[in-house]
Amino acid sequence: MFHEDYPRRHLWFIVIIALAMCSGCVRRRMTVRTSPPGATVSVDNQLIGTSPAATSFVYYGTRELRIEKDGYRTETIRRKIKPPWYQLPVLDFVSETLWPGEIRDERIIDVELVPQAIEPTGNVLGRAEMLRSQATGVPVGQ
Repeated sequence: MFHEDYPRRHLWFIVIIALAMCSGCVRRRMTVRTSPPGATVSVDNQLIGTSPAATSFVYYGTRELRIEKDGYRTETIRRKIKPPWYQLPVLDFVSETLWPGEIRDERIIDVELVPQAIEPTGNVLGRAEMLRSQATGVPVGQ
């Protein structure tokens, strides 16, 4: 015959399976926008694309961003991405496994690009001549 706890154990089994199927997760995404757009963006030495560029990430912490665009100064930025309150220890277990649904953590990083300063050719040639004269010991103009 059936044991009297059978329906109760069966119910717990169904509840555990339902929780496992409905368990949530946290989707983390970082978007780098530049002004002007169209710059090449790398995060932690990994190319992610042309701005606006987005990538997912797993861990919080400091990221190194490298942004390059012709005619603009190359920018290397270290940005700390702090975890939200629901990702603090103990709470992260609830948000990652027990929360029914998906939680989205979207981070946007805006970078203003600075135009590259182009030095006049005369200044560059003058400095080159001065360095040449220092290296050879011959005064400039002789």
